Amino acid sequence: MRVGGDRSGKIAAYRAQHFKWTLANGVGEITLNRPDRKNPLTFESYAELRDLFRDRVYAPDLVKVIVIAGADGNFCSGGDVHDIIAPLTEMDMRGLLDFTRMTGDLVKAMRGCPQPIIAAVDGVCAGAGAILAMASDLRVAAPAAKTAFLFTRVGLAGCDMGACAILPRIIGQGRAADLLFFGRSMSAEEGERWGFFNRLCPSEQLMDTARDMARTLAAGPSFAHAMTKNQLNTEWAMSLDVAIEAEAQAQAICMQTADFTRAYEAFAAKKKPVFEGD
Repeated sequence: MRVGGDRSGKIAAYRAQHFKWTLANGVGEITLNRPDRKNPLTFESYAELRDLFRDRVYAPDLVKVIVIAGADGNFCSGGDVHDIIAPLTEMDMRGLLDFTRMTGDLVKAMRGCPQPIIAAVDGVCAGAGAILAMASDLRVAAPAAKTAFLFTRVGLAGCDMGACAILPRIIGQGRAADLLFFGRSMSAEEGERWGFFNRLCPSEQLMDTARDMARTLAAGPSFAHAMTKNQLNTEWAMSLDVAIEAEAQAQAICMQTADFTRAYEAFAAKKKPVFEGD
């Protein structure tokens, strides 16, 4: 049994309190579910999302891919104006720093969980919602998606929850500066052209597209996917020589997996490999 395997039962039976969570055939789905207010986050949903992503580290056999979406045509409008923004104006510096560290911890948890995360974005994707999409590994969007890192429009810096570190690596320094300084909305077409969105599809096909991507990944070599995600994260701060050595070690580890042997045997038998993640 793998380390943390005793948590698998709890994770399988997990019932989210501040959003919807479903798990089927290795694909976990998070649905932000406050559609009347365009699915904003609260103190509690920030923390529960952080804990969910952190706990998935202990269930690589059970959860192979995670899809995150919003209910009823919008992704996420960011931090709830009444439940979060208003209380923040009354906090002291220690309370504010506790909050900003907690929100950043959500991004750390998303980047640290071994499963690929796919964001399915429609409608409003603003503030912390834009960060959730940014922190995902892959992003698919409907034409109506409007993504805004709007922090400067509410008197804050654009450097929120890792935006100044992650966004330039996705779309480039100049484009990131444009979005983070002006706080303007990025259209779905612009987002695809810039490389923020991997795919665009009609709204009615959005979830089917995200699920198809998730099922394809879930049927693949999940240990190797986790290794790919780890290297994408860690090689940001490496020189080329160090990165090449790290990838040599990572690939040698993957060559010891049963999935690597299965792939060879399937190829030799002219069959499609069936990966099991070990």
